Amino acid sequence: TKLMLEEILTDIYKADSEWNVVLLRYFNPIGAHESGDLGENPNGIPNNLLPYVTQVAVGKLEQVQVFGDDYDTEDGTGVRDYIHVVDLAKGHVAALKKIQKGSGLNVYNLGTGKGYSVLEIIQNMEKAVGRPIPYRIVERRPGDIAACYSDPAKAKTELGWEAELDITQMCEDAWRWQSKHPNGFED
Repeated sequence: TKLMLEEILTDIYKADSEWNVVLLRYFNPIGAHESGDLGENPNGIPNNLLPYVTQVAVGKLEQVQVFGDDYDTEDGTGVRDYIHVVDLAKGHVAALKKIQKGSGLNVYNLGTGKGYSVLEIIQNMEKAVGRPIPYRIVERRPGDIAACYSDPAKAKTELGWEAELDITQMCEDAWRWQSKHPNGFED
């Protein structure tokens, strides 16, 4: 779906170069607003790592399943680039400013440029929560790769944007939201 939308917007620009198109490639948005009043509220069992971990931490789910520990990474678990949702929002603002100046067609990676393993995410959440988070290693999922992270250099150079919030802040803000709203927006 994302690739198709990029192709559609690129075709629009090619058909009419008066358009200003900015394509933003997100990596893995996590965290929540620092107030704890706005956060991720997935339907059913979360598909993404951090909301799953926070729901285990708050007692809604039993344990985190770590899919594989035999990847060619430092601790054997998959590595991904996680970005705080607030940094991502600031990236959107920077992109809108670029469009206002008449940017043509541009593609930007919005990520930190740094990868964190599944176990590093769990360990950082344990620090935020103040207690262990139960997990178990299970078989790899077919198609998962060892590591994937962004190169946000173009966004820094052309948009003047770079991620500012670190993994500690991402986990603390996500936990603040989840602990304040254990049942999501139903509370």
